[in-house]
Amino acid sequence: MLSQANLFYLKSVQMKFQEDGTLLIPSQKTFLSDNILFNEFFVYLCTLFVNVQKKIVGKMETADLLKKVRKIEIKTKGLSGNIFAGEYHSAFKGRGMTFSEVREYQPGDDVRNIDWNVTARFNTPFVKVFEEERELTVMLIIDVSASESFGTQSKFKKDLIAELSAVLSFSASINNDKIGAMFFGSKVEKFIPPQKGRTHILRIIREILEFTPENSGTNVSEALAYLTGALKKRCTTFILSDFMDFDENNMPRFEQALKIASKKHDVVALRIYDQREKELPPVGLIEMYDAETGQAILINTNRKKNRKIYTEWWNTCSDNLNKIFSKFRVDSVNIATDDDYIKPLVKLFKKRTV
Repeated sequence: MLSQANLFYLKSVQMKFQEDGTLLIPSQKTFLSDNILFNEFFVYLCTLFVNVQKKIVGKMETADLLKKVRKIEIKTKGLSGNIFAGEYHSAFKGRGMTFSEVREYQPGDDVRNIDWNVTARFNTPFVKVFEEERELTVMLIIDVSASESFGTQSKFKKDLIAELSAVLSFSASINNDKIGAMFFGSKVEKFIPPQKGRTHILRIIREILEFTPENSGTNVSEALAYLTGALKKRCTTFILSDFMDFDENNMPRFEQALKIASKKHDVVALRIYDQREKELPPVGLIEMYDAETGQAILINTNRKKNRKIYTEWWNTCSDNLNKIFSKFRVDSVNIATDDDYIKPLVKLFKKRTV
């Protein structure tokens, strides 16, 4: 469990830390009334945790990082080989069929595949044999904005993203596909060209765990536009994000960019969330902090009306997000930080084979 995160969450009203780690006596706060506009920014319950942990903890030690990468590899490689490989192969097809060889005609063969030149040469019917052009290019579009460093259950969202990225990468590797990655926040922060091999996959996992973005915001449009311009050939694209990128009307800001990208590439959306983002618990007066804008407010969570407004905001944003995914035929799945992600992924893969 994330005891440090929960400590900040439960005691955010009583104590607050400056960036150097010293205790700050709370000054006058802005209290949240019944008339709250949640759509101005997305609130996070982990008060100052994201900023403070950067100052106190710093970058993950190399030994700890390698240990964590190895742990993820052991867990996800087994899942990829034993559970997901077949489902992945069926769900994501190659670009077409390529000629393999010719063989003698057998009853039941499609006469349209008869090779007339070889047939005339040997005076017996031969047919062309084709096989699927299996090799794909798989791109992982990974959200590294500040909101991914949040979690109140068993892990942070960015840790879940790392595991899911590993599962998808090893599944693709088993099928001899190339894997690349792109990290984005309010802009594209890093691009890793598609390659094959275990070393390449481990590099992607390591980068996810230790990468520090220059900006804290979220701009999905930037990532999709970069993808469309950078990769000329069609690829299978997994977007791993919380998709917290809405306008004042709670509509996704990236609709047009998704429309263009989905026409060129096979786009799949994996929405990552935490249960505390879905609904507020009645725990009294707490400070809520937006890790991406730095805004903070106080809210009385014992008020049913406040909790209702928040839940309605979340549901509205989720519905609007699902509508544009459906509109552009983008397969999607929601995975919580405390979920067993095996079932949602298998369900997603099977859905694509129907």
